[in-house]
Amino acid sequence: MMPHSHPASHGSAAHGTGIDGTAAHPASTGTSNDADPRRAGVIYTCPMHPQIRAFAPGACPICGMALEPLAPAATVERNVELESMTRRFWVGLALSAPLLFITMGGMILPFDVGAALDGLFPAAPPWSGASWSACIQAVLATPVVLWGGWPFLVRGAKSFVTRQLNMFSLVALGIAAAYLFSAFALLFPAALPDAFRHGHELPLYFEAAAVIVTLVLLGQVLELRARSRTSDAIRDLLRLAPHTAIRVRPDGSEDEVPLDSVAVGDTLRVKPGSKVPVDGIVVDGRSSVDESMITGEPIPAEKIAGSPVTGATVNQTGTFLMRAEKVGADTLLARIVQMVAEAGRSRAPIQKLADRVSGWFVLAVIGIAVIAFAAWAVAGPAPALANALVVAISVLIIACPCALGLATPVSIIVGVGRGAQAGVLIKDAEALELMEKVDTVVVDKTGTLTLGRPRVQKVVALQAGQEPAIVGLAASLEGASEHPLAQAITSHAKEMGAAVAPVERFDSVPGQGVTGAIGGRAVSLGNARMMAGIGVDCAPVERAADELRAAGQTVMYVAIDGALAGYIGVADPVKDTTPDAVRQLKASGVRIVMLTGDNAVTAHAVAQALALDGVEAGVLPEDKYRHVLALQKQGRVVAMAGDGVNDAPALAQANVGIAMGTGTDVAMNSARIVLVKGDLRGIARARALSVATMTNIRQNLFFAFAYNAIGIPVAAGVLYPWLGVLLSPVIASAAMALSSVSVIGNALRLRTVRT
Repeated sequence: MMPHSHPASHGSAAHGTGIDGTAAHPASTGTSNDADPRRAGVIYTCPMHPQIRAFAPGACPICGMALEPLAPAATVERNVELESMTRRFWVGLALSAPLLFITMGGMILPFDVGAALDGLFPAAPPWSGASWSACIQAVLATPVVLWGGWPFLVRGAKSFVTRQLNMFSLVALGIAAAYLFSAFALLFPAALPDAFRHGHELPLYFEAAAVIVTLVLLGQVLELRARSRTSDAIRDLLRLAPHTAIRVRPDGSEDEVPLDSVAVGDTLRVKPGSKVPVDGIVVDGRSSVDESMITGEPIPAEKIAGSPVTGATVNQTGTFLMRAEKVGADTLLARIVQMVAEAGRSRAPIQKLADRVSGWFVLAVIGIAVIAFAAWAVAGPAPALANALVVAISVLIIACPCALGLATPVSIIVGVGRGAQAGVLIKDAEALELMEKVDTVVVDKTGTLTLGRPRVQKVVALQAGQEPAIVGLAASLEGASEHPLAQAITSHAKEMGAAVAPVERFDSVPGQGVTGAIGGRAVSLGNARMMAGIGVDCAPVERAADELRAAGQTVMYVAIDGALAGYIGVADPVKDTTPDAVRQLKASGVRIVMLTGDNAVTAHAVAQALALDGVEAGVLPEDKYRHVLALQKQGRVVAMAGDGVNDAPALAQANVGIAMGTGTDVAMNSARIVLVKGDLRGIARARALSVATMTNIRQNLFFAFAYNAIGIPVAAGVLYPWLGVLLSPVIASAAMALSSVSVIGNALRLRTVRT
């Protein structure tokens, strides 16, 4: 339902104070006698107006839309609003069906049903000059209008009192006009002008008022059901969380405890086939874990001591012990749910178009209804006033602005939820909209294009078969160092099973390398400058070493007792998924530029291997920011992808900042999109999702505008002079209900979009 958009000044309608300083509103939907199974501490908000906060279910004071929980629960909860509307609909249907039969049965039967009813009674009702059939119509229509339609009448009245005109303003006007006029005609038939009469018949519209209420109730039921499905992606994630965990006590005993009893630092056992209870670190054991629910990757990740594990992922084969690091709202799953919920409630710039239009829409429709009434009353065929009333009611009913209002938000909610399932966390609606327009992606090298962890790429021994010995000696010297290159060598030695020996007379030469005695032999590990300083000739391998350097590797020589024994090439390797990501982005017409603080040789080697469109090496953090700003001044829409603290300024400046989920918290807080796995293919996924979502929104807006552009003139009777077509208020109400459902149905297609 499209609200009439106004600034968030709703204090006059407030009944308490909500969080964030906004007004909290009660559940005033006309269902006060219904059970209210609210969750303790749950805050409700309006999908159209996220500034509205309430502590109970109810209706938005601006647009009248049913409020929904700020954060959905893992299970589909009882929906009080849906239950109430469904109950009212079935009662309305039960009473409207015989009402229609009385008034329109003559179209399918060989006799007039109303006249037949009148013939059953000897005389007219003593309290009215009308017929018995007219009184029966009033009896059937009154509970439908005054009970079934009460929520709409209340919301419509409030919209006029608060000057927040919305869909219910139009619906309430149409229902009230049809019912009150009919009641007046029934009770005071002599007071009606002849212009309202067709012969001697009374112009009664009880069936129109009742059927309009019933059809609007049907639309509400369908809409509430469809809206509940927009949070299915979040619920799917929430349902994956386990309910219990196996806690290991210090004495080694184990007990199964509720998940909310787990505290940071607890040791937990994860058995094969069970879910990881919370985020933490493996402390003992080995296994593979299916992380597809977080990353979208189907291949299980290997886990050993020291590996991070994420809550709600599924352990595959082995058993392991883990230490709880993040619990409750701090887990990745909880943060994903929170991010998706907030993004779904944010407003995209394209929503401003709908807001501007809807701001004057209701007033314009009321004006059109008044003009149409006047035109038919003056120039229309007899009975002129009766036809004028029908036209005015039809215009009010068919011009439902709800389809226009739902066009953007429901697509955003579904699109953001679909992204979360694919490992792409979109923090706000504007980022989702802007990704479609991005024409330049700026990327950092280390940790973004590459793994961010140097690895040994090549080991060359001058004596055949001595590679393990070379690596073992190098690892022995580097054993106590925390330098990334040293850690790469020691890790490689463990993988090779190379022997590591104690080191004596260890010495470090800053900027050059390290030396020491191992097993009585003098061993040196360092660059060409160190080798030249101790008289080691590296000329025989210099050409091969230069080839490694040209490929972006750092070369370290190993000398034993003053003679060159071999060399080791270390580099930060490009992620396996990066080439595919680059191909996908370039295929979509995006230009890719790398900014890195690394040296020019390494940077150009990586850029050439990936066929990037541009590269800048030796860039300081503040320079990255300036490069992004310069691209924007050229008219480019820039997305910046990075993972470190040094990337934060550029991430914040970019039109869309994209952080690797494997990076720093500062980077993730500065970005508007987070790639959970740190996989650059997520950028291509985000862009594909943005294109699909914005296409979907444009389709919805087209449906909404086209529907009103066609429906309102037809309801006003512009086709009558040529085709004799005059739209019934009943048909108008059916079209109004279907318009919203069609928009929601179209948005739900995003749940199956391929990214």
